[in-house]
Amino acid sequence: MAILLSIFKTARPRQWVKNLALFAPLIFSGFLFREGYFMLVSEAFLSFVCLSSATYFFNDLVDVKADLKHPIKKNRPIASGKLPKWIAVIVLMLLVVMGINLAAKINLYLLVSAIGYLALQVLYSFYLKHVPIIDVLTIASGYLLRVYAGSFVISAHMDVWFLLTVISVSLFLAIGKRRGELTTSTSETRATLKRYTESLLDVYTAMFSTATWITYSLFTFNHPRIVPDGRALSFISILPRTLISEKWLMLTIPLVVYGLMRYLQLIYEKNEGESPEKILLSDIPLMSTVIIWVLLTVGIIYYIA
Repeated sequence: MAILLSIFKTARPRQWVKNLALFAPLIFSGFLFREGYFMLVSEAFLSFVCLSSATYFFNDLVDVKADLKHPIKKNRPIASGKLPKWIAVIVLMLLVVMGINLAAKINLYLLVSAIGYLALQVLYSFYLKHVPIIDVLTIASGYLLRVYAGSFVISAHMDVWFLLTVISVSLFLAIGKRRGELTTSTSETRATLKRYTESLLDVYTAMFSTATWITYSLFTFNHPRIVPDGRALSFISILPRTLISEKWLMLTIPLVVYGLMRYLQLIYEKNEGESPEKILLSDIPLMSTVIIWVLLTVGIIYYIA
């Protein structure tokens, strides 16, 4: 049981939240309720769950010596010796095989995305994480790859403003991660941190948080016109012109702005930027905002139009 628990911890189940990015194209493309599409994206999600967990096993095997010098990472199963390396290698191989097979069953483009994701993570573990700025761009690329993978599954077109939003929020989260590491790590555990200062990361954070809500606002503004046709919100048609808007998706902008502000507050108050998924899953106001945003977005796209 101790070994199984160590395997589970090393797989980083909290990190699986990041793979929900595969569902974004499905929601915004209007295909959420099209028969078979949700199951296809769910299979792709499972593929990336396997692959992302495999990369954590690989990273922990590569970084054992560095993790031993870290105040928190030294307690990881592989670094602490609770999980033997040979078992970690076997689990790593199994996860890669499972993830690749799942992707290959769906389509060629998802398979290419999966292989590209693995290659990117291997390069990151060995080299890219030691190169300032490139390390942050690589982290952000992981999110972008997931979104593209979700699009390949259903062959969906992605609006340019949607892509810019994904890029902006990915860089925002990546910078927040580096800022969190700056408070918990040392130059011995992550040499590249010597090239970042708090003031520089603050500028980057402000830049990409602003870019996130602006690009998202433009995405919602350019979203196809929504005209009530007698479904859930047909009462809109009887409202005075003053209250009628053709850009109903813009109603979600305040939620995005609040979510960004709340996330920034938690980063600066609790220094938890190193684990975005921990912030999301532990902070009730932020989690509630995300849930309301998802429900409102789905409601507007699928039940107003």
